[in-house]
Amino acid sequence: MMSKATTVAQYLKSLPEERRKAVEAVRKVVLKNLDADYEECMLYGMIGYAVPHRMWPTGYHCDPTKPLMVAALASQKDNITVYLMSVYGDKAERTWFEKTWKATGRKLNMGSSCVRFKRLEDAALDVIGEAIRRVPARTYIERYVQTLAKSGRAPDGRKLKSAGTGSKAKSAKPPSKAAARPPAKQPSRSSKA
Repeated sequence: MMSKATTVAQYLKSLPEERRKAVEAVRKVVLKNLDADYEECMLYGMIGYAVPHRMWPTGYHCDPTKPLMVAALASQKDNITVYLMSVYGDKAERTWFEKTWKATGRKLNMGSSCVRFKRLEDAALDVIGEAIRRVPARTYIERYVQTLAKSGRAPDGRKLKSAGTGSKAKSAKPPSKAAARPPAKQPSRSSKA
């Protein structure tokens, strides 16, 4: 269920007391392990953790007005959900996460990027914290750019002329802040060249 809250404080205040306490406990773990280059914000009706535009001016390639989200925390109808994009986008991170969570003896209820649990006691908070800590913002940006390149896209999401198998894709690096900005729109030309 998507919240209409515009601040994290409003979001937390809107939750029933027991659910709020659980979400606050998870949030505390996330914030304790979050790289200083990330920012907490409201994104997609959830508490989001993102690479802000000051670090990555291009933003999220599907919607450049939004920052590049790495994680989120939400109170859903039947559970608490933690979204971990760093685990979703990196096979080695996902393997580590699943193995480490299962080693705690807690049941893992996981989708592509989301980890769901009904009660705080069901969550492996130390594993969530470590998953957040393992991927600083600069590392996340590098992996994001590499993932885009493998799919034949530039850091701003535009299609590359040569698909993701060429040398450009293998050596893709995050551009400088100036280069990361989308180019200014060119006026359309009515005649063919």
